[in-house]
Amino acid sequence: MPSVLVVDDEDQLRQLLREILEQAGYQVTEARDGKEAVLQYRLAPADVVIMDILMPEQDGLETTSTLRREFPNVKIIAITGSSEMIGILSFLDVAKMLGARRVLQKPFEMQTLLDTVRAELQA
Repeated sequence: MPSVLVVDDEDQLRQLLREILEQAGYQVTEARDGKEAVLQYRLAPADVVIMDILMPEQDGLETTSTLRREFPNVKIIAITGSSEMIGILSFLDVAKMLGARRVLQKPFEMQTLLDTVRAELQA
């Protein structure tokens, strides 16, 4: 059974993603922020990481960079509801530059998320 680590500081969204992914047959672990995500991944690497960008403690950009440095083959799907820009780049553009393989803008359809996870596992 493929494993997914869901990293998001919003409890309700994290729980919803867990339920949807488990119903689709994935084993799911959760982290509330980037620091917790790195610790979780070091203990039990997941097949795919769904990473929120804007979080307290350690944001998704720093966490993506840390995981990519320590685990070059990590498969990260970055998600955010923010439309803020860093210069001329969006947070999702920066996430891709740092190693996220796919990105989704919140809100997204749950089927889109499942299709993206499936595609990433097959990549």
